[in-house]
Amino acid sequence: MRILEQVWAVTAMNLRALPLRAGTAVVSVIGIAGVVLIIVSVLSISEGFRRTLELAGSDRIAVVLRGNTSSELASSFDEEQVRIIEQAPGIARDAGGPIVSAELYTTVDQPKRSTGTAANAPLRGMEPAGIRTREHFALIAGRLFVPGRNEVIVGQAAQRTLTGLDVGSTVRWGHNDWRIVGAFSDAGSVAESELWTDVRVLQSAYRRGGSYQIVRARLIAPAAIGRLRAQLAADPRLSVNVLSERAFYAAQSQVITSVVRVVGSALALLMGVGAVFGALNTMYSAVAARSTEIATLRALGFGALPIVVSVVVEALLLGLLGGLFGAAIAYLAVDGLQTSTLNYSSFSQVSFAFEVTPALIAGGVGYALLLGLLGGLFPAAQAARRPIIAGLRQG
Repeated sequence: MRILEQVWAVTAMNLRALPLRAGTAVVSVIGIAGVVLIIVSVLSISEGFRRTLELAGSDRIAVVLRGNTSSELASSFDEEQVRIIEQAPGIARDAGGPIVSAELYTTVDQPKRSTGTAANAPLRGMEPAGIRTREHFALIAGRLFVPGRNEVIVGQAAQRTLTGLDVGSTVRWGHNDWRIVGAFSDAGSVAESELWTDVRVLQSAYRRGGSYQIVRARLIAPAAIGRLRAQLAADPRLSVNVLSERAFYAAQSQVITSVVRVVGSALALLMGVGAVFGALNTMYSAVAARSTEIATLRALGFGALPIVVSVVVEALLLGLLGGLFGAAIAYLAVDGLQTSTLNYSSFSQVSFAFEVTPALIAGGVGYALLLGLLGGLFPAAQAARRPIIAGLRQG
């Protein structure tokens, strides 16, 4: 109990004197806050991108691709193969037949609003049932495209980041003019970055014959994907990869999220070294300023442990303040910030929002505490080892 009382007394006295060292303390807090701000901001890119793709994912929608691929660009089906897939068990049906959409995907050049440079906008052709394989689809302006016409509906994220996509406008892609007849939302998912039209119009416009790249199907229940996969795998006329929509988009997000996390980790390491040196400087200055005080406490019978704890607690407090400050700035500055990047799985533009999640904030604050701890350990050890006589003489 005597040790605990000493720890409490010395730590409380040290913290009460902290305002006297406000200058060096503020420098340390700002340094750590800068590290946390940059790291949380960078990692919020991967979180926002991942969330945008995963929002489009549903376990009630099956995605069928050719062979072992997980990318639309490497997949292809002909008309006969699509009809075989439509008749497989586990697929939901309504009065119009199987809720299946065979789709074709390409990209078109469309200027960005921010820079005016051309971006690869994803243009998707779908069958009439395609809308019903998007669970969060909502038409927010205009009307749906009419099959057989050069008409397009655009996602609201595409409208926000690209020019010339207002409802009622006409754009020229390839050798054809296309009329924008509607705009849609999809709960913030990657679908909002796309442009949709009738698949047979797209096949004709880009001379794709009767080819498709992906088949989407609504399932009668999430568990039905097992039956569908088994049936299609057993059919010698097909070689397919059957994924839930959620798994399909999760695979697409891996490249970007992995790259951003590697970059974020490297930044955390490099900037963390600088922050630790800043914290070391602050704590060494604090120990030097308190050398006489520490020596007096030791002469009065206070042990080395209370001295070490008081220095480490101060360093942790500075780290906590820096972490909270940096995380708060990151949240206020970048959370919800709209941007766009290239989806390396489809080589097209994807619009998304930075997302500063509670997990990122907790990780940033935890890293700040680690930096504070590392910055306080060596000065604390020095304070505990310093001879009492040397401290008293300095005073």
